[in-house]
Amino acid sequence: SFKIYQQHVKENAQKMAACFVEKGYHLISGGTENHLMLIDLRNKNITGKKAQETLDRAHITLNKNSVPFDDKSPFVTSGMRVGVPAITTRGLKAEHMQTVVDMIDTVLMNADDEKIISSVKEQVKSFMLQFPLYPELS
Repeated sequence: SFKIYQQHVKENAQKMAACFVEKGYHLISGGTENHLMLIDLRNKNITGKKAQETLDRAHITLNKNSVPFDDKSPFVTSGMRVGVPAITTRGLKAEHMQTVVDMIDTVLMNADDEKIISSVKEQVKSFMLQFPLYPELS
């Protein structure tokens, strides 16, 4: 039901937020109570724009986003916005969030290493095979 789906979305977002915090990311408001989180990347020395573009090459989709007191332009930003509805719809649960955050972190910490980005892209493709987009068509 929709209510159960929304509970899973919230559980996934809260688990993902906790995983980011464990890796030293600064979450605006310290966590989340809904389907998304805003992460300040200034302590990770990467812009929101570079994070978005680099993660896109690894087949991970999120958005650059301004953060409070951002010193970067809205076209560059110091943050990223991460949401979980799409992966929740695909069937990922809270126990999968650590894997997702690990892949995101690996790309962000190696944003200039195309070999690592390509490796994570293959990991993403392999991991997501467990969660088909349209399972009823399989």
